[in-house]
Amino acid sequence: MLFNTLKSKLLVFVSILVIGSGLLISFLVTQSYNKSLRQVMTDQADNLGHAIALEAADKVLTNDLIALHRLLEHHIRSYPAVAYLFISKEDQVLAHTFEKGVPKDLAGAHKNTSGEKPDFKQITDTGGKGYLDVTWPILAGKAGVLRLGFSEAYYKKQVAWLWVEMAAITAVILLLALTGALLFLRRITSPLTALARATERIDTGESEVRVPVKGQDEVAQLALSFNNMVAHLETYTHKLEEQAMDLERAHHQTRTSCGILREIGSLRNLDEIGSLLVKRSQDILKCNHLVLLIFNTNQDLLFALSPNENRDFKKNEIIQTALASLEGLKKVTFVNNKKAILKAPLVPKHFEAANRQAIIPLYNNERLFGAMVIACPGACQCDGKEIELIGLILNLAAGVIKRAVVQEEETLALKDRIENTSEFSGIIGKDPKMQVIYKFIEDIAPTDATVLIQGESGTGKELIARAIHQRSARKGTPFVVINCSAYPATLLESELFGHEKGAFTGAIRQKFGRFEQADSGTVFLDEIGEIAPSAQIKLLRVLQTQQFERLGGEKTLSVDVRVISATNKDLLQEVKNGTFREDLFYRLNVIPINLPVLSNRRNDITLLANHFFRRFAKEQGKEEIKGFSSGAMRCLLDYSWPGNVRELENSIEHAVVLAKNNRIEVSDLPSAIRSPSSSPRLGSPVTIVENEKTLLREVLEQCGWNKKLAAQRLGISRSTLYGKLKKHRINSHTIH
Repeated sequence: MLFNTLKSKLLVFVSILVIGSGLLISFLVTQSYNKSLRQVMTDQADNLGHAIALEAADKVLTNDLIALHRLLEHHIRSYPAVAYLFISKEDQVLAHTFEKGVPKDLAGAHKNTSGEKPDFKQITDTGGKGYLDVTWPILAGKAGVLRLGFSEAYYKKQVAWLWVEMAAITAVILLLALTGALLFLRRITSPLTALARATERIDTGESEVRVPVKGQDEVAQLALSFNNMVAHLETYTHKLEEQAMDLERAHHQTRTSCGILREIGSLRNLDEIGSLLVKRSQDILKCNHLVLLIFNTNQDLLFALSPNENRDFKKNEIIQTALASLEGLKKVTFVNNKKAILKAPLVPKHFEAANRQAIIPLYNNERLFGAMVIACPGACQCDGKEIELIGLILNLAAGVIKRAVVQEEETLALKDRIENTSEFSGIIGKDPKMQVIYKFIEDIAPTDATVLIQGESGTGKELIARAIHQRSARKGTPFVVINCSAYPATLLESELFGHEKGAFTGAIRQKFGRFEQADSGTVFLDEIGEIAPSAQIKLLRVLQTQQFERLGGEKTLSVDVRVISATNKDLLQEVKNGTFREDLFYRLNVIPINLPVLSNRRNDITLLANHFFRRFAKEQGKEEIKGFSSGAMRCLLDYSWPGNVRELENSIEHAVVLAKNNRIEVSDLPSAIRSPSSSPRLGSPVTIVENEKTLLREVLEQCGWNKKLAAQRLGISRSTLYGKLKKHRINSHTIH
């Protein structure tokens, strides 16, 4: 800030000039003065030494040392510049002016080499003080040598005082120079300052600015030119403002249109484009009551986009009503509310309270493909020009909207194709592993071959069994499901084959077994690996002969059934362990089907999650939920799913029940899925079996070994949990 003005720069320059000149003059003067003082000091030393030597000669010859001492004391008091005096003869000091004697170093510091003439030498004591030391031979050295020392401090003090005087003179000169310069500069720069301030006022927007014109010098001519320029500038400014207002009005529609088109140009989704157009139309019209109607290419689907919701209509009568109402409209049309041509459900019901409707038809390649309907209530502020602007924007955006409609149609068609190809007899999945199973089911379903379905719990073994039954010649006959792990060994035989009255305690009546109930149909034996050895023998006979006896009965019964069994165990290993009959295994394993775990068909997770979501959203009355957030879907894809499809199904139901927004968020998912520690990720070096063991142990410990609660948390049945605990040999005594 110091050097921002011309005045400050000139004052600084003058100051530097005066101070520099003063320093230079002071230096030259003090140098000359210093030389003069030194010469004076030398002359004084010469004269004083000569005088003292003459006076001291008689006293030395008469050996009057007392008088000699008084002589030296007298002279050192008379001359302030003299620091010391002493007389020596033959290296013996006869008299001196030192209180503690002549310093040894001083006595030998200066030897007179000239013999009979005085000698001058600069010496310095240990304290750094300088002296002019003089040796003066008395009577040509026969009466001794006089030593006297002149202190330079006395003369340096005089030089210092000279510096002070010169500095004071320089300061006075500087003050006078600055005062004169300031007065001169003020007179010179005041017009320039006024001119600069006037320029600043113009920058702030003032127009009627003038500077006073004084004199006829160059500065006055500059001020006059400035005043003329401002006058012309005012005239041009008024003209430019008028032109700018006209230009702003002329280009307002173009700027708004281009801005909106630029925004929607980067969007692909019809919902996004429609929402943006509706929002921008609201901003322009200051009205919230509007709907954007868009027809698809075949005009069999109508999208209604409004500020609060987006809907689509597939009912042909609604679409035909909209087409008939809009047909023939070529420009913006205003109609009174009583004659409104578009009513609910095409537009929201509150549109009926509006005073009038404005309809902007949309055309692409001269074909009607939509319209914007604006309801104008009593307090509506929109006018015809603003509505025409909206019409201009929408028709300019017609190509982008049409492109989005085509993409929406392709997306819906693709979704339909995916859903159609990914669904097989109630089974959801498009993974190649599942496609192979679908083809295999189509091949084996028409036969009566025995099928063994193997896979982990929750992989959908019963769904596969039902699909085989539904695609077989027995599809209209009973499909009987028996969970072999749900019955103790004593009751399983009765459940499978029935019993006679009195066959055992509690058998108060005759009971038909599941095989009798399934006659001419299909029996599905779930968890076949849990069947007791005694029941295995009877089951083997049924498979071989289709005959059996009820428990406690003697009559042999014949049935026509197809047997499909399922297990989550490795039955071949059970055979090796001696817990499962080998001949029964080979009877059951005629057609083996191995179901993949969900973690090995991760591409189906999204399909299954959306399928379960739609089902549970409808069941729970939460159809306002639109789907999953990206974070929630990422959690689903990253989780290992030890409980497979059943765990996924239970997790989606859990999320739908807890969801509070229009999307399922990560916080709505079960904690086991949200927590990285409880959901091993892909790429982990441990095996799926080890992960399953770890998960079982963690959940059981968290539930205090309450197996019912643990089964609920894992999303599996209690019998399945018991089977897994037995499989992994996990109990409360071996857990730690």
